[in-house]
Amino acid sequence: MPKLGMEPIRRRQLIDATMEVIHDVGFCGVTIAEIARRAGVSYGLAHHYFGSKDQLMTATMRHLLTSLGEEHRRCLEGAASPEARISAVVRASFAADQFKPAVISAWLAFYMQAQTGPGSRHLLRIYARRLVSNLSFALSQMMPRERARELAELSAALIDGMWIRWALSDNRPTAAQAAAQAEAGILRLIGEGRDG
Repeated sequence: MPKLGMEPIRRRQLIDATMEVIHDVGFCGVTIAEIARRAGVSYGLAHHYFGSKDQLMTATMRHLLTSLGEEHRRCLEGAASPEARISAVVRASFAADQFKPAVISAWLAFYMQAQTGPGSRHLLRIYARRLVSNLSFALSQMMPRERARELAELSAALIDGMWIRWALSDNRPTAAQAAAQAEAGILRLIGEGRDG
């Protein structure tokens, strides 16, 4: 029987181990047994906390979304102008904790899993809606709402695309370089959006 008060600690250890295993062996090689070994717990304990590999994967995805949401809220504090809000959203997306190799590997795995897993697809849709909503709010203060929504979708795609390019690149930029590139691209889109 698990010790009282250890559940949150063990759950977090298992989630962290899940991201490490995905990064090291790829999504297809992930097993509960390997995750439990990496976390330093028994297979039975991992099963006790999560029930199945799918439930552990979903919990890991929820953890990533929660972490990203907290980073967005932190970066958006004090962002008074629309431009500052856009910059904050971009910075949050490329923050150090969001730009770690194991975290990126986990996100890419969940994009793959979302093709066949309705739970992962639902969580990725939540992520996409939040990102577009944050960008759209700022952009709607700069241009008509319909155009703002369209540019928010393009800006979100640019952010996600920078992530994927980084993950697949041999010559990886730093998080700050990737954020600067994404922000420059979004500012260019804004300029064209105001003109168009």
